[in-house]
Amino acid sequence: MHPSRPLLLSVAAASFGLIGVALYLQHGLDMLPCPLCVIQRYLFLAIGIAALAGALLAKPRAGAGVALLAALGGLYTAGKHLYVLANPGLSCGIDPVETFLNKIPTATYLPFLFRADGLCEDATAPWFGLSIPQWSFLWFAVLALVLAWVLIRRRA
Repeated sequence: MHPSRPLLLSVAAASFGLIGVALYLQHGLDMLPCPLCVIQRYLFLAIGIAALAGALLAKPRAGAGVALLAALGGLYTAGKHLYVLANPGLSCGIDPVETFLNKIPTATYLPFLFRADGLCEDATAPWFGLSIPQWSFLWFAVLALVLAWVLIRRRA
């Protein structure tokens, strides 16, 4: 077994688990996702799929590389979400991004997961002391660090 396999499987499990948390927040606590939230869901899903593929297909560096790119994209998106929240004059919600996201086939066929119906400003309610975008940024950072470790460490 490749030494990076357990790390990649852990990254995949964390990513899919975070999608589960997002679904709980949406359907259990009625927190509708905004366009930036939905983009972050796609990126967590991409991290999970790439990490899982890297672990199962014996291509850990390739899977970790693709997953790291998705994690960096997630850091950017979550950072933009935090920027929108820090600057009340900015907004996201009913805009061209939402319209585009809601017309993607995944949003059409899986609206419970990928439909953007909320406003970015609604994500400020603290959950265990941090807002949802802060948690997302933190998790993207942790996953990016683990994936970078998989890429830079020498094979044992």
